[in-house]
Amino acid sequence: MRDRLIARLLAAVFAALLPVMAAHADGIQAIGEGEVLRGRFVQERILQGFNAPLKSEGSFVLAPGQGLIWRAEKPFASTTMMTERGLAQQSDGSTIVNLPSSRAPFMAGLYDMLSGALAGDWQALERDFVVEKSTVGGKWALQLTPKLRVTSDAMPIAEIKVAGAAFVEHVEIVKHGGDRDVLTFLDQQRVAAPLTAEEQKMLQATGQP
Repeated sequence: MRDRLIARLLAAVFAALLPVMAAHADGIQAIGEGEVLRGRFVQERILQGFNAPLKSEGSFVLAPGQGLIWRAEKPFASTTMMTERGLAQQSDGSTIVNLPSSRAPFMAGLYDMLSGALAGDWQALERDFVVEKSTVGGKWALQLTPKLRVTSDAMPIAEIKVAGAAFVEHVEIVKHGGDRDVLTFLDQQRVAAPLTAEEQKMLQATGQP
């Protein structure tokens, strides 16, 4: 359960970091005030000892200052919400996990990095990662290596590879031990409209007792 939630959380965090990484790579502005980022994703979990990757797909929405909603649609429906107060997960319309940030230091550390970067603090990204950049034919790529010790619960990943153009298109999260999460992002749009009432309600309840 914990590993599945961490995998989903990692995917959600780096979806939230899409505009940050794009800005770092290509001078694109972070999401502006009053905007949200909407898009779709395909995620493949490549696990040691399994012959085929575990594939899921769905949609996400990010609202700076409010949080992120990561909806898996296939093969099973579930929704993960993340805010500065904590994280929650829903399945079949019922909340099955709702953790305040005080009980999830791993999540809290990642969210601190995310919120700082979205605020334009690029040092928030470089404080936690060694960032290497390359550009070929109008496409860019970033390689991020965590600066923390490999045994730290705050960053249980070995390496992140990011590639794209106007948006981040591909993210590979390599974990210690060889497991990987490979994400492809599609149909991304900056939308000058607020979250729906349902989305706001979901985020407001996240991390609350």
